Amino acid sequence: MTLQIAPTDGETAWFTEARLGLFIHWGLYALPARQEWVRNVEKVSNEDYEKYFKHFDPDLYDPGLWADAAVNAGMKYFVVTTKHHEGFCLWDSQLTDYKATNTPYGKDLLRPMVDAFRGRGLKTGFYHSLLDWHHPDYTVDDFHPMRDNPAAREANAQKDLARYVEYLHGQTRELLTEFGHVDILWYDFSYEGKGKEQWQSEKLIRMIRELQPHIILNDRLGIDQDVKTPEQFQPREWVKVNGQPVVWEACQTLSGAWGYHRDEESWKSVEQLLHMLVDGVSKGGNLLLNVGPTGRGEFDRRALDCLRGMGDWMKRHSRAIYGCTQAPEGYKTPQDCRYTYNPKTRRLYLHLFTWPYRHIHLDGMADVVEYAQLLNDASEVKLLRSIPEAAYGSMSEEREASTLTLELPVKKPDVTVPVIEIFLK
Repeated sequence: MTLQIAPTDGETAWFTEARLGLFIHWGLYALPARQEWVRNVEKVSNEDYEKYFKHFDPDLYDPGLWADAAVNAGMKYFVVTTKHHEGFCLWDSQLTDYKATNTPYGKDLLRPMVDAFRGRGLKTGFYHSLLDWHHPDYTVDDFHPMRDNPAAREANAQKDLARYVEYLHGQTRELLTEFGHVDILWYDFSYEGKGKEQWQSEKLIRMIRELQPHIILNDRLGIDQDVKTPEQFQPREWVKVNGQPVVWEACQTLSGAWGYHRDEESWKSVEQLLHMLVDGVSKGGNLLLNVGPTGRGEFDRRALDCLRGMGDWMKRHSRAIYGCTQAPEGYKTPQDCRYTYNPKTRRLYLHLFTWPYRHIHLDGMADVVEYAQLLNDASEVKLLRSIPEAAYGSMSEEREASTLTLELPVKKPDVTVPVIEIFLK
């Protein structure tokens, strides 16, 4: 049997079926092109950051192209930064002037994006930062760009964080009442001194559930909700809370940055990205993979190359991902491999992270497998229930009768990660 998942409030069945989503980090930080925390890292004041607001004009923005890239990569949902820590809003919020409609671009960026992705069948998710380095009542703390500025620290005495929290709740209401059915709300983030008490998280969650009862809400309000969100690492096993397995999603970057970083060179290969996806699904999780668009409103070539590479693989291997989860207890995974399992079809998928020379041995599976094939071309993989000892290993090594051996072609198939589809009896 597979692990039983702890119950949640949101509707997560579609989410665990989908397994792969697109994260989009886009804001004024695309212009300096030195990642989304540039204000914090370089300790930039509101006044000095204003030049990006005055010059933000993504004239090549075409959300249909973004949605097409996501669909072709095999993604089933997207989550976009409606507002990141810098405070800049992509939509025409009535609660602030610090928004896309007041830049040289002059138009709402969020609404056409939602329409484009929904129009191609993707679910809609909104990221919203709990931090706001631009709002006049947001107090300076150790995460703030002005943390080392004594005058900015002293100005906290004239600020009222409660007014900012009212603004936070008000913008959440806008997002959940003006854009139709929203599938995911992805907050970021709580920490010591600014957590569930300061954000009035319980009150905020009640409002969210009243406005959109079906919505999937993440864990970063300081109160666990529908999904856990490990960031920039792969868990060793199915994520648990109080010993119970829960719905989880790893958020990962294509490179080292979330926002557009022109000069950053630590981009992951398509193989690495697919390994992350498969590894997550093998442990019952999703992958939310991020792109940071440019200041002109495009996915840059490196991002598009990654998405195309994933799409090439997903075209032939998506049934080893969609609707799949951790293999039933008792199935021992061979070395350098991962299992995913579809409980509806009762098919097991063996993902080969390294290609064995000729044979791969499945312990304890001699009597449970009906048929096997390479998933990329549906070519048969021979099942060897008894083979000469020399083919198995050294002459002194004994092969268990319960071991099933798969006979593979010597040459690795021309796919990034080969997958063997195993039909169980």
